[in-house]
Amino acid sequence: MKHYLILPAFILIFNFASAQNKLYSSNKTEFSFFSKAPLEDIEAKNIRANSIINLTNRELVVRIPISQFQFKNKLMQQHFNENYMESEKYPYATFKGKIIEELDLSKPGVYSVNASGTLNIHGVDQERKLSGKITVGEKSLLLETLFEVMLIDHKIEIPKLVFKKIAEKIEVSATINYSPYVK
Repeated sequence: MKHYLILPAFILIFNFASAQNKLYSSNKTEFSFFSKAPLEDIEAKNIRANSIINLTNRELVVRIPISQFQFKNKLMQQHFNENYMESEKYPYATFKGKIIEELDLSKPGVYSVNASGTLNIHGVDQERKLSGKITVGEKSLLLETLFEVMLIDHKIEIPKLVFKKIAEKIEVSATINYSPYVK
C-alpha cells in the first residue's frame, strides 16, 4: 500500500497551478552502491526507487526504499538492513533538490547538470551538490549520476569488530529513466 502512495506524495511537492508544467516520473531506476574494503568488497542494487522531475522549475525528488537493495550474500543484506541502515526505522533515502543550470531540457541532446539539494540517508539530512548528465529523447529523459557518501555524514556506525570489512566511503551510481507524467 505504501508503494502506491509514493508518487502522489511526490506530486504534492510540485506546483500544479500552471497547466504548462512539464512533469516526468520514473519507476524505472537502478541504484547501486559499491564499497571497497580491505577484507571484502560490498555491492548491492536497487530497482525499486521512484522519482519525479519538473522541467518548468527544474525541481526533482528521488525516493529509494532501503530494504530493496539486493546483495549476492543474503546475510550481508540482513546485516545491512538490521545493523547499519536500520531500514525499519529509516525506510527511505531521499534527495530533494533543483537542477542549478537553466537548461532547455525540451530539446533532444545530452546535458551536463548539477543539482543542489538535501540528501537524507539514515534519517540525517545533508546539503549536497550532485553532478550528472541528462539525455533528452523525444518522449523520455535519462538521468545518470555517480557520487560518494561518507557513512559518518549520515551517522551510520560500523562496529569495531567488522570495521575492516566495511569502507567508510560508499560509491553510489544511479540511472533513472523518466517518461511524461500522466494523471
